[in-house]
Amino acid sequence: MRTHTLAAVIALTVSAVAGAQQAASTATPSYTAAPAYISAAINDPARAEDKKDDARRQVAAVMAFTQVKPGDAVLELVPGTGYWTRVFSAIVGPSGHVYTVWPNEMDKFSAKSYANWQSLVATPHYKNVTLLKEPAAFLSVPQKVDVAFTSQNYHDYHDPFMGPVDMNAFNKQVFNALKPGGVYVIIDHIAPAGSGAADTDTLHRIDPMLVKKEVEAVGFKFDGASNALSNPDDPHTAKVFDKSIRGHTDQFIYRFRKPG
Repeated sequence: MRTHTLAAVIALTVSAVAGAQQAASTATPSYTAAPAYISAAINDPARAEDKKDDARRQVAAVMAFTQVKPGDAVLELVPGTGYWTRVFSAIVGPSGHVYTVWPNEMDKFSAKSYANWQSLVATPHYKNVTLLKEPAAFLSVPQKVDVAFTSQNYHDYHDPFMGPVDMNAFNKQVFNALKPGGVYVIIDHIAPAGSGAADTDTLHRIDPMLVKKEVEAVGFKFDGASNALSNPDDPHTAKVFDKSIRGHTDQFIYRFRKPG
């Protein structure tokens, strides 16, 4: 009886420790208040059309998590509609810069967005934003950056239409583009645990543990996670464009740091 009791206690202890480790790895940092420069950027009148999505996309928490600040250089991969770019532009200000990368392979999916983007970078208000059009597998940035960021597009680099890209080589290019101490922030839709890249081209989701493994493999150090965009009601099995979940998928936010 004593042997069984001791085994049960050990099992419960191990379970509790594992649970605590998992909770710690996904805990959202506590933000008592967004820095003034983030609040000012969010309230930029040029973002009027974006305001309706701010609560859903947790813009203040995400920007605080990236640790971006005035004067920084930012690299944004596949900027889409420019939602995040407009905030980054306002935060880094005239002494900073935002480099947005449009992979050539995205042309057939985002011709309209790309045309809109060309207009955005030509707008005086966004003169600190540069458009970089280049092959997905060959990342080139004019200067070292403080923050590399991608939202809901990391999984795309695994798909056939993008090459697929050699992720080890690609992440190494991101690593080299960052200043020592710089951060790489990835947001994406969560796929079932253990699925790897199996759902990137079908459900447009990716297993967070695969992302962590790939990014750490090139020298990055895991620097934290946020559950600001988590949704426990997402079963992880629906396509992200399905009307039952679109705009409310369960998303991970990981931050990796280049040693410096």
